[in-house]
Amino acid sequence: MNVLLMEEYKKLRFTGAPDPAISSSHDVLVKVKAAAICGSDVHGFDGSTGRRKPPIIMGHEAAGEVVETGGDVKRFHAGDRIVFDSTIYCGACYFCQTGQVNLCDHRVVLGVSCDEYRRDGAFAEYVVVPDHICYHLPGDLSFEEASIAEPAGVAAHALRITPITLNETAAVVGAGPVGLLLIQILRASMAGKIIALDTNPARRRAGLSAGADTALDPGDAGLPEKIRDLSGGRGIDRVFEAVGAAAPIRTAVSIVRKGGSITLIGNVSPAIELPLQSVVSRQISLLGSCAIAGEYPIVLDLMARKKIDARSLISRTAPLSEGQMWFDKLYNREDDLLKVVLIP
Repeated sequence: MNVLLMEEYKKLRFTGAPDPAISSSHDVLVKVKAAAICGSDVHGFDGSTGRRKPPIIMGHEAAGEVVETGGDVKRFHAGDRIVFDSTIYCGACYFCQTGQVNLCDHRVVLGVSCDEYRRDGAFAEYVVVPDHICYHLPGDLSFEEASIAEPAGVAAHALRITPITLNETAAVVGAGPVGLLLIQILRASMAGKIIALDTNPARRRAGLSAGADTALDPGDAGLPEKIRDLSGGRGIDRVFEAVGAAAPIRTAVSIVRKGGSITLIGNVSPAIELPLQSVVSRQISLLGSCAIAGEYPIVLDLMARKKIDARSLISRTAPLSEGQMWFDKLYNREDDLLKVVLIP
């Protein structure tokens, strides 16, 4: 089969590899029809995260068609159109047994090679995944749209763990793909005011198109006054940070109200300096949101009912053979790209 192999940091090669084979009775062999490039793949492209050690076939946001199933697979059959989670969880540990599959003690992520494990991903013609992480595609949802279900699930999980109530104000710091999907899900789920914050004018416009009532520049000297005007003088009830770096997290802390919450989704910087006194003295709740824990059915339903417009995030669709070029563009932040979907 053809694959996009990261041979060295920043060097991808479109090459051949052996077809993967089913090794468990619960395995599903999938012909990959669409695989989106995740921001974590781009950040791993240069080795800065330590979670994409070459050689590795990256890719974990994908959808495809079932080719073959193991003997104990009952829910899927050859020809079924499916999408699959990025996280392979054991189902037996304490966290899996309590519904926190994203925190599984034996968690493995497709397309990741780190100190603990290595698992090739979906930038390939075929991939093998266990049946318990697979989901049928609803209706006429395309494979390209379905490849966005993984980041949509990440956004939905962040909202699901946040103690937000009807008509509370919400702010999303970082209008990248996950931030924009979160804005769409917030708009479909609540009636409160939604504010998008991003330093990039194009991303702010995208935030408005996604459903935000207002889009602001975090670098604007007048930001504190604008936030007070938008929030009745209190600050934002629920803030979501979708970048994972020091500056946007400082922005999140600066705009949240006393007693409010900040849900941290972004994970670019391994460590940051936190304005601790502001957090403690104003009793701010910090929530870390990791991956997905059962939100796939929710986002697939929202996609099928057009409450999530996945196509609005797809900037380009390109053959897998052009992977190096599109990774370079995303890494260098060219052309205001959001999602690039590769077709094996």
